[in-house]
Amino acid sequence: MSQQVKLAAQNRTLSGRNAVKKVKAAGFVPAVIYGGKDAPQNLQITTRDINALIARSTSENILVDLEISDGATQVSRLALIHEIQHHPVGRQVLHVDFQAVSATETLVSPVLIDTVGESIGVKSFGGLLNQILHEIEVECLPKDLPSVITVDISALNIGDSIHVRDLILPTGVATSVDPDITVLSVSEPTVALEPELTSAVTAPEVLKEKKPAEAAAAPAKK
Repeated sequence: MSQQVKLAAQNRTLSGRNAVKKVKAAGFVPAVIYGGKDAPQNLQITTRDINALIARSTSENILVDLEISDGATQVSRLALIHEIQHHPVGRQVLHVDFQAVSATETLVSPVLIDTVGESIGVKSFGGLLNQILHEIEVECLPKDLPSVITVDISALNIGDSIHVRDLILPTGVATSVDPDITVLSVSEPTVALEPELTSAVTAPEVLKEKKPAEAAAAPAKK
């Protein structure tokens, strides 16, 4: 199942470039939550909290129970982290997008496909493992959203394939992806052909020793 963690957030009333600079200077990261029946809401979360959450996460699907404070009031909203924007050089978190979800409504989300084991076709016969599909879109309640779809490839031999219909999805999880799409396959090894040897071999030049008469006839060097 996907991770579900609590995360404190504050309502952010100011927006714009200058306001964002002030938010970051105060040790916060700007964020927004959208989706559901409510209008998008600007938030801010502490840099420390979002960094700690990212460091602990083992999946891209992180279900968050946002505890949003607005002065004297506090509201809880369930959300998925939809996108985290990082600085291209320093990798600091610049902005976080949350997608609001309902605990009682089905959501649609991509889930990574991970492999376990070592294919017998690769291990014993030098085959090549090809992963065509790296993630799959699933439908489920938020509580059932898997962190990853695991596929055991140990029995895959050369020429074998795993299709979407072969994936074992957790209880409560379904997908509308075409069942005939190939997820993984093992192909024959690629053998590099050695260049053919040419039949015409040039014989090395043989220098013959001059006979005494030939040596005498040769002009003397000054």
